[in-house]
Amino acid sequence: MHKYKDLKIWQRAMGISEKVYELSQGFPDEERFGLKSQIRRAVVSIPSNIAEGAGRKTDMDFSRFLDMANGSINEVETQLLLSQRLNFLEESESFNWILSELDELQKMIFSFQSKLKTQ
Repeated sequence: MHKYKDLKIWQRAMGISEKVYELSQGFPDEERFGLKSQIRRAVVSIPSNIAEGAGRKTDMDFSRFLDMANGSINEVETQLLLSQRLNFLEESESFNWILSELDELQKMIFSFQSKLKTQ
């Protein structure tokens, strides 16, 4: 078992989640139960899956939860790009920072999974 709060991947995922919540504040009211809700659920699932996996007994179980976190990263990125295409979001420093952080987090997770497999 791992202490999830000490994991850099969890810490980074939490920071991304905060930024996505801030960025999605300006979505249209009619998206309250649509894309706004979906993107928020997806981004929260990233650190949540990392935390849940860290509590599992085996590294193989943990790795499966990291796979789910990676899937959520792809989901959030897709939803951000769709939000931009629908003009809910403009390309901004925050928008680009989140996309960059998602890419970096995915690399970190893949690297962490490799280390889990060799232990």
